[in-house]
Amino acid sequence: MTFSIAELFAQHSTDKFDLHEQYLNNQMVRVLKTIGYDRHYKRALGQYLYDQDGAEYLDLLSGFGVFAAGRNHPTIINALKETLTLELPNLVQLDVSVLSGLLAQEILKTTPENLNKMFFCNSGTEAVEAAIKFARYTTKREKIVFCEHGYHGLTMGALSLNGEEIFREGFGPLLPGCIAIPFNDLDALEKALSNNDVAAFVVEPIQGKGVNLPDDDYLAGVERLCKQYGTLFVADEVQTGIGRTGKFWAIDHWQVKPDMICMAKALSGGFVPVGGVAMTQKIMDTVYNRMDRAVVHGSTFSKNNMAMAAGLATLHVIETEKLVENSAKVGTDIINSLNALSDKYEFLKEARGKGMMIAIEFKSPKSLSLKAAWAMLEAANKGLFCQMITIPLFKEQRILTQVAGHGMNVVKLLPPLNLTQKDRDYIVTSFDQVIADTHQIPGSIWELGKNLASHALKNKKSS
Repeated sequence: MTFSIAELFAQHSTDKFDLHEQYLNNQMVRVLKTIGYDRHYKRALGQYLYDQDGAEYLDLLSGFGVFAAGRNHPTIINALKETLTLELPNLVQLDVSVLSGLLAQEILKTTPENLNKMFFCNSGTEAVEAAIKFARYTTKREKIVFCEHGYHGLTMGALSLNGEEIFREGFGPLLPGCIAIPFNDLDALEKALSNNDVAAFVVEPIQGKGVNLPDDDYLAGVERLCKQYGTLFVADEVQTGIGRTGKFWAIDHWQVKPDMICMAKALSGGFVPVGGVAMTQKIMDTVYNRMDRAVVHGSTFSKNNMAMAAGLATLHVIETEKLVENSAKVGTDIINSLNALSDKYEFLKEARGKGMMIAIEFKSPKSLSLKAAWAMLEAANKGLFCQMITIPLFKEQRILTQVAGHGMNVVKLLPPLNLTQKDRDYIVTSFDQVIADTHQIPGSIWELGKNLASHALKNKKSS
């Protein structure tokens, strides 16, 4: 009897919600059904998803930034097929692999020249865990400083650096010695570092939750203060890296040189999980300082051939298709075009970001009728207005987006880096139409708003 994934998928493609309700996270199913996102996708290509009826959706979420090269890119698929058929030795463990060496070499060509060693793992949160351990061992200090509203992963060490309370609540006690400070505040950073007892400052160059950009002098100041107080500067580029912001690394916008860069997401090509930490020679040589410490930190599947092949192929696609340059050009066009709408709409505060990491923020309007409607949503659940943008975008325009974070009136776009001018025009036109609809009271979109508020109030009562 043959085993066929294609047959399994064909037989059960419409069973996924039942399977998840019975065996997995049934609350996620409830969320999808409540907001009308319960679609049966059958195919994906580039920046598009296709449902069982053949309807096309523009994916501006890209798996939380994973599909930088687009979904199911043929070059990456061919690299993985080739790797599978070569019968290569894999995960011998008492050996080192060719592909991991080659991927490390290619990555380090893109980093600042002070970074010349790589550690591979399976995810962004594993990269952050490694950075915490390496920083503590290298400096012989315990404390780690991070930023409020930052996001660095959900395993216990990374969670200890998570600046959003909803992720931390109920999982304590967390890692000791972790200190939160405001983002974009050099005075707060210097105060935290001034006792010369902090191992590392871990920071996203651009905060993912809300797409918060630093002042132009912030990261240069971070580098200076970390050197002054003997603290390692760790740039978490899990989301911002590999071309997302219109530079290969977000730190390149400010020309700074961290001691470590954490990476993952886009490096995988969307196929095989892969993460990594680029670091200085000193950090690598300090942690792995004797032969008996050669395996003091590692990860069983980290350098598997499929992950390394996916990384190599992804870097090749990003370079040859000039996706970093496209991210900068099309992303800037989207931001500027959306900002041009702000004079038309009271609810629209601004669009901001870099490259294909974009936030569209909304605000309380001045008109009395609009202000009362806004207040009704905010009273039910802060940030609820954004659902009145994302849901119609999905249902009517077939554009997949996300709310940028809990309690925020910010919609976030993390599209594949291969968006076309046609995609750009459709995005701007669709936002224009949906935002215009929110200014019509009464109107169908505000019926949605009342339903959302009702659900939110019921949830508050039940909790």
